[in-house]
Amino acid sequence: MQIRPARPDDAAALSELAAITFPLACPPDALPESIAEFIASNLTQAHFEGYLADPERELFVADEGGALVGYTMLVHAEPYDPDVRAVVTARPATELSKVYVHPDHHGAGLAAQLVERSIAAARDRGAVVVWLGVNQQNERANRFYEKQGFERVGTKRFKVGARFEDDFVRSLAL
Repeated sequence: MQIRPARPDDAAALSELAAITFPLACPPDALPESIAEFIASNLTQAHFEGYLADPERELFVADEGGALVGYTMLVHAEPYDPDVRAVVTARPATELSKVYVHPDHHGAGLAAQLVERSIAAARDRGAVVVWLGVNQQNERANRFYEKQGFERVGTKRFKVGARFEDDFVRSLAL
């Protein structure tokens, strides 16, 4: 297993992996059509091509012999959400926007490796804090982020389909 920076030619595989993993982070009562709409609006190959070309974004993948089984995405920019800006006040701040691992690889430590690599990259870019949003009902993810040192500092809303979900904002001082 290799943790490496994502390349432009990874866009299609990232989109396929995102379509498998994003639903796992949604609350149990999320509507399947809302999840599908979010994937179609944000996680297509074209979107990943754009993410990979964006100098404010940095993606890392877990590559198992050419198959992508996990990924993270950092956003090195001012927090866009006013609720986040209110609770994440240190600057420069980096968002850990995505942390996903294929369900066949859950429990193998890949998420921790990806997060570790992402935190190091944020530090290398000069960030003094890394923040993320995680659904309040996603107990597994909340336990994971707490174990990684991310403290709950506030809340925000995240739109999936026509419905807003409630997220915790978590941050890690670097």
